[in-house]
Amino acid sequence: MSAAEGPLVVGVDTSTQSTKALVVDAATGEVVASGQAPHTVTSGTGRESDPRQWWDALCEALRQCGEPAHEAAAVSIGGQQHGLVTLDDRGEPVRPALLWNDVRSAPQARRLVEELGGAKVWADRTGSVPAASFTVTKWAWLAEHEPAAVRATRAVRLPHDYLTERLTGQGTTDRGDASGTGWWASGSEAYDEEILARVGLDPALLPRVVGPGEVAGTVRDSHDLPFSKGTLVAAGTGDNAAAALGLGLHPGTPVMSLGTSGTVYAVSRRRPADPTGTVAGFADARGDWLPLACTLNCTLAVDRVAALLGLDREAVEPGTGVTLLPYLDGERTPDLPNASGLLHGLRHDTTAGQLLQAAYDGAVHALLGALDRVLDKDADPSAPLLLIGGGARGTAWQQTVRRLSGRPVRIPEAKELVALGAAAQAAGLLTGEDPAAVARRWDTARGPVLDAVRRDEETLARISGVLSDAAPLLERSPESRQGR
Repeated sequence: MSAAEGPLVVGVDTSTQSTKALVVDAATGEVVASGQAPHTVTSGTGRESDPRQWWDALCEALRQCGEPAHEAAAVSIGGQQHGLVTLDDRGEPVRPALLWNDVRSAPQARRLVEELGGAKVWADRTGSVPAASFTVTKWAWLAEHEPAAVRATRAVRLPHDYLTERLTGQGTTDRGDASGTGWWASGSEAYDEEILARVGLDPALLPRVVGPGEVAGTVRDSHDLPFSKGTLVAAGTGDNAAAALGLGLHPGTPVMSLGTSGTVYAVSRRRPADPTGTVAGFADARGDWLPLACTLNCTLAVDRVAALLGLDREAVEPGTGVTLLPYLDGERTPDLPNASGLLHGLRHDTTAGQLLQAAYDGAVHALLGALDRVLDKDADPSAPLLLIGGGARGTAWQQTVRRLSGRPVRIPEAKELVALGAAAQAAGLLTGEDPAAVARRWDTARGPVLDAVRRDEETLARISGVLSDAAPLLERSPESRQGR
């Protein structure tokens, strides 16, 4: 047996590219074992993965954890949001899963918003205005383009639901992940039968929504995972809700996550409903809400600018009047799906390091603009901004966020916050605690705080002005830009 103070739990993060598993001491939060295995995603206009790869990766990650995984008393799965998993009558995938970043359903998203009465109606009913990332638009796309796959479907799941069901044999989800589908009504906290009927989806195909603190099931014995039969399985949740659990967030504490895409969010006691579509009105995994905004261009876009300039990503220099909007993949926040990168204010004396700093500024400007919409009006504007994700370790990112936000910035030392949040949820099943309280007891948000500096209002105003003036150009379709 492991020399742990308390029972062991397993937290899993099944993300776009890989699955990670942590074995955690429920008493102390110490990570006693970990494992990770990759899965593949198609390239091109579609983004798809075979769900069976997620299962194989979970098995491999747990195998790497060794005996501690077998000793675990509870397990929870945190997973990438929005993905559409279609299963046949044997529980096997009908086709590869359509992932969150598959944007082929953009036309269906626009049509659904119009058919239900506009953006405000959607925001009031579901908390969000569906974009191409939302599951409801993907189902509409599938029905239109692959009707045979729809006819063969006997169960519809999200990525974390699929893995949980393979553990327990029961179809379940949670309110946090369900809130990102577009067919879960945030007001009634139930599936919206009118929306389901509009897209031709039988509610009987959907999983049962497990409430916060409830057990989704127990590990069955007809599988090859190193868990004991009867091990408790928590509801699990989506990755952002799991990270919020992993940080032990109090309402109003702002979070900025810097990854391939960027997100800003905070726990709120108020149900969000933003008719502009900037803020997704997600539920959290505890019973509160998790208003969230997402940008498509963050660390990967800035790294691409650094590579084009032949610079290390940290080789920034103080800017002058140059503005760079790094919308290399179009943009979701602001809503400019046809945009490309834009450079303004180039002079003879502009240096490569200044251009790189301008790319950082452009990426952070978009996130901070969204953060203003995410936070409640009564949120403390002086509270430290928690900076997480891969970019949070970079000095240039830290200093740019600090300068443009005017807030103190805390850099949590804990890594793998999605898996840690899942582990906290699993621990809560054993102790009866609120999972966020478990994470606070584990002190997962501990880390250095960078003091606030005066907010760089001049740079923020300059970027906003360029964005406003360039909007007609950024909104043009690729075809019109090419003169077709």
